[in-house]
Amino acid sequence: MPKVMKFTTAFCLMMSVFATILYRRSDSGIYITLAVTFGTIFYHLGMRLLVGLLYNIGMKNRANYTKKWYQIRSWESRLYQFLRVKKWKDKMPTYAPDTFSNKKHTWDEIAQAMCQSELVHETNVVLSFVPLAASVHFGAFSVFLITSVCSAVFDLMFVIMQRYNRSRIVKMVSRGTAVSVKSRR
Repeated sequence: MPKVMKFTTAFCLMMSVFATILYRRSDSGIYITLAVTFGTIFYHLGMRLLVGLLYNIGMKNRANYTKKWYQIRSWESRLYQFLRVKKWKDKMPTYAPDTFSNKKHTWDEIAQAMCQSELVHETNVVLSFVPLAASVHFGAFSVFLITSVCSAVFDLMFVIMQRYNRSRIVKMVSRGTAVSVKSRR
């Protein structure tokens, strides 16, 4: 998954630059449309890669999951039932599956990584709306709004999934029922 995302990000950057060059030479509307489309895709993918990298550098998958920010609110359980999170959570892609592997990490380490992942996706939700600023120059506000909302909802699904799963893992850790990697060695 990381290689595909990085390749797609680089490809969209190159295509955006190429379409911009063609637009400047021909003044054809199709090229500016392609440049903006590829540029927007580049932004959304590149921003996600950069945000993940920065959090990884800063936190190294270590977070205090007992902090208030990470605690499940009373209304969240009802929301997760309404959204049927249990049915779709296992179908979501994972950027780095080894990070959440109970064969390579303790459940405590996984819970910490889940906190970092949640922060990454929450940041992505906010940054998904930055392209709206481009509508000032290019117009088509509704197009930028739709892509921003879709991107934000996509990341929100990961926030929900992390919070849903982490609450169960933290309960296992606190009860001592989670078998850790180190105890299996």
